[in-house]
Amino acid sequence: MSRSRATAIGFGAVLLWALLALFTVGTEPMPPLLLNATSFALGGAVGVIWLALTGQWAQLRHVPLRVYLFGTAGLCGYHLLYFSALRLAPPAEASLIAYLWPLFIVLFSGLLPGERLTGMHVLGALVAFAGAALIVIKQPAQVQLQQIWGLALAFLASLTWSGYSVISRRLGQVPTASVAVFCIGTAIISALAHLAFETPRWPDTEWGWLSVLALGLGPVGLAFYIWDIGVKRGDIQLLGVSAYAAPLLSTLVLIGLGLAPATWRIGLAALLITLGAALAARGSQRKAPVRLD
Repeated sequence: MSRSRATAIGFGAVLLWALLALFTVGTEPMPPLLLNATSFALGGAVGVIWLALTGQWAQLRHVPLRVYLFGTAGLCGYHLLYFSALRLAPPAEASLIAYLWPLFIVLFSGLLPGERLTGMHVLGALVAFAGAALIVIKQPAQVQLQQIWGLALAFLASLTWSGYSVISRRLGQVPTASVAVFCIGTAIISALAHLAFETPRWPDTEWGWLSVLALGLGPVGLAFYIWDIGVKRGDIQLLGVSAYAAPLLSTLVLIGLGLAPATWRIGLAALLITLGAALAARGSQRKAPVRLD
């Protein structure tokens, strides 16, 4: 596979993640743990089919158990927080807060051995947080306690994914085949937790069921596999920079389909968060951004 083709494949993950909020909203009223279990079961099925077609089962035996545990915890934790956030807070605002993760990846990677933070990192952080502040700081009458909790969960989701991504750098190279195990493990854990803590609720419209299917096959399925291919065989730096467009693309999708208001506050927040992450990326001393697999 050529470098340019692998890069193009990896960029497909960014486009799929831009649809994550849209499909999550469409799956209402499914509770978060049930949605986690269902979507990752579909994502795991994508991996099993891929492994069956490529015959890469043997690679799974060489992956350490700690990598499986860590990968499962990362995927499970991030998406549970993300799904919960979009159930409690307006989708555009919650999605934008959650998409602070590209910025945090750059900042946290600057603290790793051999890396350093620069003035551009700090400037990028200030610009991005200014965008986040536009979302969080509203007139008191406009903010409900439930929405505040939702935005807080979205912020924790961004910290979870960025922390998982940076720490995964120290775990060494793992085959793409391991992503299937991460998805299946997440589905099992989420299903058990759902049975213990939630009451089952399923979509009551055709669009709801299509959203469940699309979520599991796309942003919570195929995206992880093709991103892994892209960062390992393509232009990692170009792919990393492209991830900073995710919050803007996600917001435009929600507004375009009428699921979020086209207000100046949301538009400016999207631009500031994207700009802040891009500024921080320019300040990075790395030759390639941190891998997200």
